[in-house]
Amino acid sequence: MHEAAKQGRKDIVALLLKNGGNVNLKDGYGVTPLGVAAEYGHCDVLEHLIHKGGDVQALADDGASVLFEAAGGGNPDCIALLLEYGGSGNVPTKAGLLPIHKAAYEGHYLALKYLIPVTSQTSIQKSGLSPVHSAADGQNSQCLELLIENGFDVNTLLAEHISNSYDDERKTALYFAVSNNDILCTEILLKAGSNPNKDPLNCLLVAVRAGNHEVVRLLLSYGANVNCYFMLVNDTHFPSAIQYALNDEVMLRLLLNHGYNVEMCFDCMHQDIFGNSFVWSTPEEEILPGWTSSVVKDNPVNT
Repeated sequence: MHEAAKQGRKDIVALLLKNGGNVNLKDGYGVTPLGVAAEYGHCDVLEHLIHKGGDVQALADDGASVLFEAAGGGNPDCIALLLEYGGSGNVPTKAGLLPIHKAAYEGHYLALKYLIPVTSQTSIQKSGLSPVHSAADGQNSQCLELLIENGFDVNTLLAEHISNSYDDERKTALYFAVSNNDILCTEILLKAGSNPNKDPLNCLLVAVRAGNHEVVRLLLSYGANVNCYFMLVNDTHFPSAIQYALNDEVMLRLLLNHGYNVEMCFDCMHQDIFGNSFVWSTPEEEILPGWTSSVVKDNPVNT
């Protein structure tokens, strides 16, 4: 029956049920034929199974509801049908994910439109992540814009236990977009007010290390801290971004033109073997003969 549901063969499903098939039989993953039909978007099979006693509230072994499976499939008619027959958008999987997260991650725009109004903020908060994170992680700009239009906060942080599951301890949706080199989602989030300085490893450092000039320009134009550090891997004052940009002249100029404190390159908190420190004092500005204190433009205009 599961295979018939997967293939959308309503006639075979009906024949199996007529001859004693169990409408709520679970496969090796705890998924019922109803869940399979929902996942593969066969609305006619789904409705037939419901009318024959299929349990809309059934959960798979991983805690996925039938509605969660439908959210992964993306058929909005299946979503609407399940909601009509008592499906809930507030039932999490064992991993804490809700149907709204699944739809946002997979980029199912129409399914997401159905799920937004039936998912409570309390359930989302308990899950530990926003669907904004999911949309950014899945690189789905349309879903991201839909969530923002519906009032979702672009600065919501991952719960600590989720953040700690990543080596970089990321927290923001913006970080997902930047780490994916996703220029469009990065721009959408920044325009919506995303703070580029909330992650332990600053988004700017991620973009600089990836060599993505466009994302770096975007982050700097929206207030990313050009003098940021990642102290988990750098216990000196040597600027972290400079380390990643030394072999990229364009990137280096981008950073310098946005106020990089180059004097920190010569400031070391550690002592040598003789106990001497190397903290440079800030000298008074001195203009050498033949030199100018004005900024040298990268692209001078011929006159």
